[in-house]
Amino acid sequence: MADPASYRPKPGEIPTDPGVYRFRDEHGRIIYVGKAKNLRSRLNSYFANPATLLPKTHAMVHHAASVQWTIVGSELEALQLEYTWIKEFAPRYNLAFRDDKTYPYLAVSMGEKYPRVQVMRGERRKGTRYFGPYTAGAIRETMDTLLRVFPVRSCSPGVLRRAERSGRPCLLGYIDKCAAPCVGRISPEDHKALAQDFCDFMGGEAKRFIGTLEKKMAAAAAEMDYEQAARLRDDVIALKKVFERNAVVLTEDTNADVFAVEQDELEAAVQVFYVRGGRIRGQRGWVVEKVEDATDAELWEHFMQQVYGGEDAEQDSIPRQILVPELPANHEYLAQWLGELRNGPVSIKVPMRGEKAALMDTVKANARQAMVLHKSRRAGDLTTRSLALQELQEALELPMPLLRIECFDISHVQGTNVVASMVVVEDGLAKKGEYRKFAITGDAAIDDTASMHDVITRRFRNYLAEKEERAKAASATGEVGAGDSSAEAPKAKFAYPPNLVVVDGGVPQVNAAARALAELGISDVAVVGLAKRLEEVWVPGSDFPVILPRSSEGLYMLQRIRDEAHRFAISFHRAKRGKAMTASVLDSVPGLGAAKQKALLAHFGSLKKVRAATVEEIAQAKGFGPVLAQAVHDALHTGDGTEAAPAVNMATGEIID
Repeated sequence: MADPASYRPKPGEIPTDPGVYRFRDEHGRIIYVGKAKNLRSRLNSYFANPATLLPKTHAMVHHAASVQWTIVGSELEALQLEYTWIKEFAPRYNLAFRDDKTYPYLAVSMGEKYPRVQVMRGERRKGTRYFGPYTAGAIRETMDTLLRVFPVRSCSPGVLRRAERSGRPCLLGYIDKCAAPCVGRISPEDHKALAQDFCDFMGGEAKRFIGTLEKKMAAAAAEMDYEQAARLRDDVIALKKVFERNAVVLTEDTNADVFAVEQDELEAAVQVFYVRGGRIRGQRGWVVEKVEDATDAELWEHFMQQVYGGEDAEQDSIPRQILVPELPANHEYLAQWLGELRNGPVSIKVPMRGEKAALMDTVKANARQAMVLHKSRRAGDLTTRSLALQELQEALELPMPLLRIECFDISHVQGTNVVASMVVVEDGLAKKGEYRKFAITGDAAIDDTASMHDVITRRFRNYLAEKEERAKAASATGEVGAGDSSAEAPKAKFAYPPNLVVVDGGVPQVNAAARALAELGISDVAVVGLAKRLEEVWVPGSDFPVILPRSSEGLYMLQRIRDEAHRFAISFHRAKRGKAMTASVLDSVPGLGAAKQKALLAHFGSLKKVRAATVEEIAQAKGFGPVLAQAVHDALHTGDGTEAAPAVNMATGEIID
């Protein structure tokens, strides 16, 4: 742990202008980003009496090894730059939002030829409209009901391709819950218009569709077409059921996000109700880890930055009104920034009375319950993780806490398609964004020992190279604390080194890893191996393993990390093996790479159709010209006019068409 006094800027060095500051650790990694109206006043608060700092702030300033700042022209520029750097570097000590559950969205892939309605979770995709979030049960029922009226495609790409090849729709096409564009029952244009109607209904135009159907129902009844009138009546009932599922809480022209928070000294539980067209369309909750002694106003400012400026945010996800218990710091600049993202005005308000204030109380009650539930769930997990890390540190006699652990595993089948995996655990939790996979070839693939030496060498050689690049960038921009806006050092691909390296294996693998680190001159990283047979923990240079009790939380953690590395390696090995087992005559065509092969097959639908095509027809595919088309045609046909050998699966001998 560093002493903050060792890197505290000298008196008078810090300007009094607005700007953005970054704390870095000893490896140059940015661990905290903040902004300030007055840089000198804000930064001096971090170097005050440690007893006055919050626990997480105390940990951050002692973890850091340097501080830098960049002066900007206004508070709005500071807000934008802070957001950009938090998004790019994901600093460890900035506000971290953990959703209290994974909420599904109703998504319509409008960017596809045949738009698809589906329930989706996770990151948002370009060209897809999202509605929600919803609870799992409600969204399935809503989707099933709406497909009766708007029979948009909901099948997977594989089912769609099979239907196109066979000329027969899937079950949904037979029961009229899909318009079956795969077999030509509806044109691509009309199907896309149907999907747009689905989006318009979900976007708040329900009354228009219900009114249209009611008029058609009345007209059918007047013409004594009672069967059609009955079908339209059922459609109206279905749409009303979806429309009336959410209670009307505000006026119908109200589109707002209503936030509330319940917090203590270390954490805050945030709840939001999404109100669209005056109705509650969804609900979501987050847990915020508070890092510094921030006021409620500063907390809301950071929250708005991450929620509305995140990777998965879209313009239509920002409403006209944002209702909060307290105005964020610099709310005028924040509203201006959100308005630029939305391409329309955004107002941030505190409801004081009436229906909006009553709804705020309801959201507050949900936040209170979420905090109670989170603490009851997390208490056991946090205690267990801390105990496991402490047990490992004591058993291995390590001087430093195990903040970061990396585990490596080798996977192959009889020495073929050798690969390795690296999984990362920080504070006892998996950090999947920093997982890595390695392909191993040549002499390094001779055996597991050589492979382990190779992958450890590559991982830490990259780290040393990036460390040198950061050092050069730092020297180019001046001494620590320089107040300029020069370019940052390249973002590290391998983050910073772990406190502990775990390898899957016994003495040979452990010694190979230790030898690789020694050859690179790295002495501050501990290495252990976990042997599968007896779950023994081996350390370099020891004749006897470290035996952890079977009930040890530390052993359980090592096993979970090892199993995760094994899973990750196996998945990569299978993908590589499957790719290697497929050989195609197209692979031999000069200038025809994987992308153009994919485009060619997408254009014709199958290799059989490509083989039957003329040179002129092949040249019409995207990215193809007469020369490449002639080369493809020649490769698929021998000189005497007979067909060349088809693509073959090398493992089964099966012809791939």
